[in-house]
Amino acid sequence: MAEMLLSKIFTFDASHNLINLPAGHKCANLHGHTFKLVVTVKGEVDQLKGWVIDYSDIQKTVSPIVDILDHAYLNDISGLENPTSENIALFVWKNLKQVLPMLESVEIQETPTSSCLYRGG
Repeated sequence: MAEMLLSKIFTFDASHNLINLPAGHKCANLHGHTFKLVVTVKGEVDQLKGWVIDYSDIQKTVSPIVDILDHAYLNDISGLENPTSENIALFVWKNLKQVLPMLESVEIQETPTSSCLYRGG
């Protein structure tokens, strides 16, 4: 059997400010991003269906989490009081792993050139 990695990409718009930063750091100010979330699963290809999982099943599982984050002030979400990319990735992982056991990684991209990849652990 062939083991594959499948990814589905989501976006959400949200605002935040980062705490515990030195005075004058620009990220301490309220600001927003269009975040990109990449959810990757790992599994064996079902020989009958020819896929690991239906992309629409990933969509259905991840959408409720994206709905929590989209157009939100992230600092107000329990567990995201300091909403760094790292903490957002952990938040998504913790909320997905139980319902999507084949979860392999979560990537949060907050700008076109900056991202955080979390692989559990």
